Amino acid sequence: MSRYVELHPVNPQARLVRRVVDALEDGGLIAYPTDSGYALACAPGNKEGMERMRRIRQLDDKHNFTFVCADFAQAGPLAIVGNNAFRLIKRLTPGPWTFILKGTKEVPRMTLNPRKHTLGVRIPDHAITQALVAEHGAPFLSSTLIRPGRQEPESSGWEIEDSLGHLIDVVVEGPVTSTEPTTVLDLTADVPEVLRQGAGPADRL
Repeated sequence: MSRYVELHPVNPQARLVRRVVDALEDGGLIAYPTDSGYALACAPGNKEGMERMRRIRQLDDKHNFTFVCADFAQAGPLAIVGNNAFRLIKRLTPGPWTFILKGTKEVPRMTLNPRKHTLGVRIPDHAITQALVAEHGAPFLSSTLIRPGRQEPESSGWEIEDSLGHLIDVVVEGPVTSTEPTTVLDLTADVPEVLRQGAGPADRL
């Protein structure tokens, strides 16, 4: 079974945050709450962690994994961002959005979409997520925890622990801001394309 860690929703306990990040940095897979349901995460370059995410979600190798960042400064070295995309990301973040962008040469190839060389970028508005990224000191690799056959992400840590705990190293208990997944925007072309409508409101585009 996984380790089950309950974090304060506003002021996550530093000692417990460190415990979660230690697991992440030791090659583990974590489940954690965000502003748009629960997500899975591992350290970038953790091939086994990526494969475990794929197995849990039953994803193929064309899936765009997402780098969860504390702010735009962390996202800059990862993705190629044009002026229009830059302004849009700055306006919408932090929040429940995933931006699909071309990856830079700084990004491990195995984390990119093999055909399009793209990745996702997230800057969440959630105290627990921000605490984990800050303690890690760099973006981590993530994917929304939507189980096969379902449309919405998981929203309860104890339910994840009960049903998937044997597949995950740490389950973080904490509230989610929304039970909808992120709104996914493809920013690889001049005109943004909505690939999935979710918690990010369309009227802000």
